[in-house]
Amino acid sequence: MKSKYPFDPSLKHHLFVAFGIAVWVFVFLYFTEPLDVSELSSSEKLLYMPLYGIFTSICYLLTLPFQQWLFKSNNQRWSLGSELLQFLVLVVLGFVITRSVYYYIVMDQHPNAYTLYYFARAIYLPGILTIFPIIAIGRWSFGKYKEKKLEEQKIEIKGSGNYESLKLLLNDLICIQSSDNYVEITYKEDGLLKKQLIRNKLADVEIARPELIRTHRSFLINPFHFKQWRTGNRKINVVLSSDIEVPVSKTYQPVVEEAVNSTTE
Repeated sequence: MKSKYPFDPSLKHHLFVAFGIAVWVFVFLYFTEPLDVSELSSSEKLLYMPLYGIFTSICYLLTLPFQQWLFKSNNQRWSLGSELLQFLVLVVLGFVITRSVYYYIVMDQHPNAYTLYYFARAIYLPGILTIFPIIAIGRWSFGKYKEKKLEEQKIEIKGSGNYESLKLLLNDLICIQSSDNYVEITYKEDGLLKKQLIRNKLADVEIARPELIRTHRSFLINPFHFKQWRTGNRKINVVLSSDIEVPVSKTYQPVVEEAVNSTTE
């Protein structure tokens, strides 16, 4: 349940999913004619069936604020459990709304209205099972597309060994410190601070990754993570994300100032 699940938080793509739901519900109702739909004329089907699709897509869109809250509360990580919980919220919200519309508006609390149990078992449950595939496929597909695009944007920091390397997004990289014959890379992954040693020279990494700025003979930083300057005891440091302090040599200070100023403008 905690395993990572493909997820795209983009509102634009969820609007596409909602549109797909609306089209799928209309097509299903128009051609399969469940319940009393067969009693409607062709013109009435074209009038009312799209409304069912639009109504279903609106129910989906109403769950997106909960989805965003869940995504942020999990440090922008999405798991299979998150996906199932999101679908459960959709099922519950959809049932409350559809039942209310049916009972209070369509039937006007008529005594011959479907009972709550019959409505849930014979009408709502088949409807949910019908739209579940389009929701699951749409969300999974956009999630995989998002993962593919992120993978293409990743940079690779290679080591001197054939199998030593680290691939990550540039903005997830905080700093790199020289450590004997190795470099220690400090970065973020799924909101968590991590470190990894790779056998390489800091000078070689500096040449390969010109986006990084040298602050000291032992440090490279990503100016994207700059937070503030800190001085004391005649020393100058930069404070990066996660309150990481990195020393700044006077030799490199002008270059560092120019880099962080252009980043924060």
